[in-house]
Amino acid sequence: MRVAFTVLPLAIAALIAQADDTLSPTTVSATIASTSDYRLGPEDVIDVFVWKEPDLTTTVVIRPDGKISLPLANELEASGKTASQLQQEITAKLARYLTQPVVNVMVKQINSLKISVLGEVRKPDVYRIKNRITVLDAIAMAGGFTDLAKPSRVIVLRNSPSGPQRIKIDINRVVADERGAPFYLQPLDAVYVEGR
Repeated sequence: MRVAFTVLPLAIAALIAQADDTLSPTTVSATIASTSDYRLGPEDVIDVFVWKEPDLTTTVVIRPDGKISLPLANELEASGKTASQLQQEITAKLARYLTQPVVNVMVKQINSLKISVLGEVRKPDVYRIKNRITVLDAIAMAGGFTDLAKPSRVIVLRNSPSGPQRIKIDINRVVADERGAPFYLQPLDAVYVEGR
Protein backbone atom coordinates (compact mmCIF):
# COMPACT_ATOMS: atom_id res chain seq x y z
CA MET A 1 0.00 0.00 0.00
CA ARG A 2 2.86 2.38 0.77
CA VAL A 3 4.21 1.95 -2.80
CA ALA A 4 0.89 3.11 -4.31
CA PHE A 5 0.93 6.32 -2.27
CA THR A 6 4.51 7.02 -3.32
CA VAL A 7 3.96 6.28 -7.02
CA LEU A 8 0.81 8.39 -7.38
CA PRO A 9 2.44 11.75 -6.48
CA LEU A 10 5.35 10.92 -8.78
CA ALA A 11 2.97 10.14 -11.64
CA ILE A 12 1.10 13.39 -11.09
CA ALA A 13 4.37 15.33 -10.97
CA ALA A 14 5.45 13.73 -14.26
CA LEU A 15 2.18 14.70 -15.93
CA ILE A 16 2.50 18.27 -14.69
CA ALA A 17 6.08 18.46 -15.91
CA GLN A 18 4.99 17.29 -19.38
CA ALA A 19 2.07 19.73 -19.57
CA ASP A 20 2.45 22.94 -21.54
CA ASP A 21 2.25 26.05 -19.36
CA THR A 22 -0.02 27.86 -21.82
CA LEU A 23 -3.54 26.68 -22.46
CA SER A 24 -5.14 26.99 -25.86
CA PRO A 25 -8.41 28.96 -26.09
CA THR A 26 -10.23 25.70 -26.79
CA THR A 27 -8.84 24.13 -23.60
CA VAL A 28 -9.70 27.20 -21.56
CA SER A 29 -13.18 27.30 -23.08
CA ALA A 30 -13.73 23.65 -22.31
CA THR A 31 -12.55 24.18 -18.74
CA ILE A 32 -14.79 27.17 -18.13
CA ALA A 33 -17.74 25.67 -20.02
CA SER A 34 -17.63 22.51 -17.94
CA THR A 35 -19.01 24.43 -14.98
CA SER A 36 -22.78 24.14 -15.00
CA ASP A 37 -23.31 27.76 -13.94
CA TYR A 38 -21.58 29.37 -16.94
CA ARG A 39 -23.91 31.85 -18.59
CA LEU A 40 -23.69 32.30 -22.34
CA GLY A 41 -22.90 35.72 -23.74
CA PRO A 42 -22.47 37.60 -27.01
CA GLU A 43 -19.85 36.17 -29.39
CA ASP A 44 -19.82 32.75 -27.68
CA VAL A 45 -19.87 29.86 -30.16
CA ILE A 46 -22.22 26.95 -29.46
CA ASP A 47 -22.94 23.64 -31.17
CA VAL A 48 -26.60 22.68 -31.36
CA PHE A 49 -26.96 18.96 -32.09
CA VAL A 50 -30.38 17.52 -32.93
CA TRP A 51 -30.26 13.71 -32.96
CA LYS A 52 -31.22 12.15 -36.31
CA GLU A 53 -31.81 15.60 -37.80
CA PRO A 54 -28.62 16.69 -39.61
CA ASP A 55 -30.41 19.64 -41.25
CA LEU A 56 -31.15 21.10 -37.81
CA THR A 57 -27.69 20.42 -36.35
CA THR A 58 -25.55 23.54 -36.56
CA THR A 59 -22.85 25.72 -35.03
CA VAL A 60 -23.96 29.25 -34.16
CA VAL A 61 -22.38 32.41 -32.80
CA ILE A 62 -24.44 34.35 -30.29
CA ARG A 63 -25.12 37.75 -31.84
CA PRO A 64 -24.33 41.05 -30.08
CA ASP A 65 -28.04 41.36 -29.19
CA GLY A 66 -27.76 38.03 -27.31
CA LYS A 67 -29.92 36.04 -29.70
CA ILE A 68 -29.42 33.08 -32.04
CA SER A 69 -31.37 31.95 -35.09
CA LEU A 70 -32.10 28.26 -35.63
CA PRO A 71 -34.14 26.40 -38.25
CA LEU A 72 -37.70 25.75 -37.02
CA ALA A 73 -36.94 27.31 -33.61
CA ASN A 74 -36.53 30.82 -35.08
CA GLU A 75 -35.12 33.56 -32.82
CA LEU A 76 -34.08 32.56 -29.30
CA GLU A 77 -32.56 34.59 -26.48
CA ALA A 78 -29.31 32.80 -25.59
CA SER A 79 -27.36 35.40 -23.63
CA GLY A 80 -27.61 35.00 -19.87
CA LYS A 81 -28.74 31.37 -20.05
CA THR A 82 -26.82 28.20 -19.28
CA ALA A 83 -26.32 25.64 -22.04
CA SER A 84 -28.84 23.30 -20.38
CA GLN A 85 -31.47 26.07 -20.14
CA LEU A 86 -31.02 26.88 -23.83
CA GLN A 87 -31.14 23.17 -24.64
CA GLN A 88 -34.53 22.85 -22.89
CA GLU A 89 -35.90 25.88 -24.71
CA ILE A 90 -34.78 24.60 -28.13
CA THR A 91 -36.25 21.17 -27.35
CA ALA A 92 -39.61 22.77 -26.49
CA LYS A 93 -39.61 24.83 -29.71
CA LEU A 94 -38.72 21.82 -31.89
CA ALA A 95 -41.38 19.65 -30.19
CA ARG A 96 -43.96 21.52 -32.26
CA TYR A 97 -42.49 20.00 -35.43
CA LEU A 98 -40.67 16.82 -34.32
CA THR A 99 -41.72 13.87 -32.21
CA GLN A 100 -39.64 13.83 -29.02
CA PRO A 101 -36.62 15.80 -30.30
CA VAL A 102 -33.30 15.05 -28.62
CA VAL A 103 -31.24 18.23 -28.46
CA ASN A 104 -27.77 18.80 -27.06
CA VAL A 105 -26.20 22.27 -26.69
CA MET A 106 -22.44 22.39 -26.20
CA VAL A 107 -20.29 25.47 -25.64
CA LYS A 108 -17.60 25.32 -28.30
CA GLN A 109 -15.79 28.60 -27.65
CA ILE A 110 -16.16 31.28 -25.01
CA ASN A 111 -15.62 34.79 -26.33
CA SER A 112 -17.88 36.86 -24.09
CA LEU A 113 -15.62 36.92 -21.03
CA LYS A 114 -13.99 40.30 -21.43
CA ILE A 115 -13.52 43.58 -19.62
CA SER A 116 -12.50 47.07 -20.67
CA VAL A 117 -9.81 49.08 -18.91
CA LEU A 118 -9.84 52.75 -19.89
CA GLY A 119 -8.58 56.14 -18.80
CA GLU A 120 -5.20 56.78 -17.26
CA VAL A 121 -3.60 53.36 -17.77
CA ARG A 122 -0.63 52.56 -20.00
CA LYS A 123 -2.50 50.18 -22.37
CA PRO A 124 -6.23 50.98 -22.44
CA ASP A 125 -8.04 48.20 -24.27
CA VAL A 126 -10.61 45.43 -24.14
CA TYR A 127 -9.11 42.35 -22.46
CA ARG A 128 -10.31 38.76 -22.65
CA ILE A 129 -10.36 37.09 -19.26
CA LYS A 130 -10.17 33.40 -18.43
CA ASN A 131 -11.36 33.46 -14.84
CA ARG A 132 -12.31 35.85 -12.06
CA ILE A 133 -10.02 38.83 -11.70
CA THR A 134 -9.89 41.77 -9.35
CA VAL A 135 -9.81 45.44 -10.28
CA LEU A 136 -6.09 45.43 -9.38
CA ASP A 137 -5.50 42.54 -11.80
CA ALA A 138 -7.28 44.47 -14.55
CA ILE A 139 -5.16 47.57 -14.01
CA ALA A 140 -2.02 45.40 -14.05
CA MET A 141 -3.15 43.81 -17.34
CA ALA A 142 -3.43 47.33 -18.76
CA GLY A 143 0.18 48.10 -17.83
CA GLY A 144 -0.54 49.94 -14.60
CA PHE A 145 -1.30 53.59 -13.96
CA THR A 146 0.10 56.48 -15.99
CA ASP A 147 1.77 59.39 -14.22
CA LEU A 148 -1.49 61.37 -14.45
CA ALA A 149 -3.67 58.67 -12.88
CA LYS A 150 -5.55 59.17 -9.64
CA PRO A 151 -5.57 55.76 -7.93
CA SER A 152 -8.11 57.10 -5.47
CA ARG A 153 -10.58 57.71 -8.33
CA VAL A 154 -11.25 54.41 -10.13
CA ILE A 155 -14.77 53.73 -11.38
CA VAL A 156 -16.20 50.34 -12.37
CA LEU A 157 -19.11 50.62 -14.79
CA ARG A 158 -21.36 47.57 -14.62
CA ASN A 159 -24.64 46.65 -16.30
CA SER A 160 -26.75 44.79 -13.78
CA PRO A 161 -30.33 43.52 -14.04
CA SER A 162 -31.44 46.57 -12.04
CA GLY A 163 -29.68 48.94 -14.47
CA PRO A 164 -26.24 50.52 -14.95
CA GLN A 165 -24.05 50.91 -11.85
CA ARG A 166 -21.11 53.21 -11.15
CA ILE A 167 -18.93 51.71 -8.42
CA LYS A 168 -16.25 54.03 -7.05
CA ILE A 169 -13.06 52.38 -5.78
CA ASP A 170 -10.12 53.93 -3.98
CA ILE A 171 -7.19 51.69 -4.96
CA ASN A 172 -4.97 53.25 -2.27
CA ARG A 173 -7.47 52.17 0.37
CA VAL A 174 -7.84 48.67 -1.17
CA VAL A 175 -4.07 48.13 -1.08
CA ALA A 176 -3.72 49.49 2.47
CA ASP A 177 -6.58 47.38 3.91
CA GLU A 178 -5.03 44.04 4.89
CA ARG A 179 -8.34 42.48 5.94
CA GLY A 180 -10.49 43.79 3.11
CA ALA A 181 -11.94 41.46 0.52
CA PRO A 182 -10.73 42.03 -3.05
CA PHE A 183 -13.17 43.62 -5.48
CA TYR A 184 -13.87 41.11 -8.26
CA LEU A 185 -14.91 42.22 -11.72
CA GLN A 186 -17.68 40.63 -13.73
CA PRO A 187 -17.58 39.96 -17.48
CA LEU A 188 -18.30 43.10 -19.54
CA ASP A 189 -17.34 45.44 -16.67
CA ALA A 190 -15.49 48.61 -17.67
CA VAL A 191 -12.78 49.98 -15.39
CA TYR A 192 -12.15 53.71 -15.79
CA VAL A 193 -9.15 55.36 -14.12
CA GLU A 194 -9.60 59.10 -13.72
CA GLY A 195 -6.76 61.57 -14.28
CA ARG A 196 -5.60 64.66 -12.49
